Amino acid sequence: MTGRAGPPSRRPRSTARDIERYGALFAERTKVMKSSAMRDLMALTERDDVISLAGGLPDTSTFPADSYASLMSTVAAGSCARALQYGPTEGLTLVKRCIVEVMAAEDMEVDEDELLVTTGGQQVIDLVCKTLLDPGDVVVCEAPTYPGAVPTFSCYQANVVQITMDRDGMRTDELESTLDDLERAGHRPKFIYTVPNFHNPAGVTLSLERRHELVRIASERELLVLEDNPYGLLRYEGTPLPTLRSLDNDDFIIYASTFSKILSPGVRLGWTAAPAPVLAKMNLGKQASDLCSSSISQYFVSAYFDSGPWEDYVRSLIDIYRRRRDVLLDALAEHFPREAEWTHPEGGLFIWATLPDYIDTTDLLARALQEHVAFVPGRAAYVDGRGGSSMRLNFSGVGVDDIREGLRRLGEIVREQVELYGTLTGTTSRSGARRDPMAPLPAAPGANAPATSSGAAKEPANVLQLRRKRA
Repeated sequence: MTGRAGPPSRRPRSTARDIERYGALFAERTKVMKSSAMRDLMALTERDDVISLAGGLPDTSTFPADSYASLMSTVAAGSCARALQYGPTEGLTLVKRCIVEVMAAEDMEVDEDELLVTTGGQQVIDLVCKTLLDPGDVVVCEAPTYPGAVPTFSCYQANVVQITMDRDGMRTDELESTLDDLERAGHRPKFIYTVPNFHNPAGVTLSLERRHELVRIASERELLVLEDNPYGLLRYEGTPLPTLRSLDNDDFIIYASTFSKILSPGVRLGWTAAPAPVLAKMNLGKQASDLCSSSISQYFVSAYFDSGPWEDYVRSLIDIYRRRRDVLLDALAEHFPREAEWTHPEGGLFIWATLPDYIDTTDLLARALQEHVAFVPGRAAYVDGRGGSSMRLNFSGVGVDDIREGLRRLGEIVREQVELYGTLTGTTSRSGARRDPMAPLPAAPGANAPATSSGAAKEPANVLQLRRKRA
């Protein structure tokens, strides 16, 4: 009997004992690396039975399929060989012209030579950390902060100090006192990280007065500020505010943005505009990371901008997202208990909700997943264990019917927790008269001390409470 030999048998997947054999090979930084809460939940977005309010997903179904086919045909017909080729690390001139146009829409002037095209806005954060941070260096950011930045800070073994937020964004008075404390302790932050417009995850916007204050602080202390502005053009109400970059006269702002929220995250294109010496080092870091960003994506974006007014598509997104935000706000008011509080964002993609402090949203997520609904637990936005009763809710990635149903399911789960607490304690509420949830909270002792690279602070401050507001 003859036949073709089969493939050689393979050993079973590595066991814990097998993995231990590689332990001595791992770099020290791997001990403090953290997984991204959003990436852990991303697989859920592919399941039809799960309503995901977790990811910061733009609604890419709004982009016409025939337009995509036409644009790719244009690229194939006119630039096929170049689109399939490597490009310069700093990015193609044709896409830099598009970036100049987008930044002009927010009243910023920039030269093409000041730009570095990146593989999404996330790469800007990574390159800034790679360029500026040694293990143990201090980074200052808001509390809460963008959950996707936390794993990056951890990867580069930063000591992260978080500054309280209120309805007007980062408290610059606390920032100054914290910087004074750090200076007395011999620590000089490498940079301040902020999301000033429609904050991810808090949903609040840095006030004009505090923007001027932050730029002044950066100039007087000669500190770099990483301004992460992916949502600035997605405003649903209110008056646009100037970017930190447009207020900066002394070249201390590293500006970051992306095409992910105004076109498509799938193109994986972002950019940064930075002081020339910093940009040059970031360019070297990018060369070592990926050589260059996708040429195909850059030609696609250029063709998209050449095809007609790109602002029309952004305006269509604003109309869709405004409606979904309002539906989510109404659903929160209908289904969440009176002890809960949440923000009313003027734009962006997120609402930050805070439940009674006896409810842990990390545990709540496990229960919610049983009901096929997902969100991002609040602890993902802190490095020191705070945020346990908070959650980030996204309203851009799902339709209004799913938003209503998702909040109905969450509301039922939360009510179960509230009723259980009441049964165990003989009370129906832990709170008496409602205080202003946006009033600044007193800092706990040691709250401004740098967290260790493992993310543990000695004495974390109170959880940030944000204002409940209905559309």
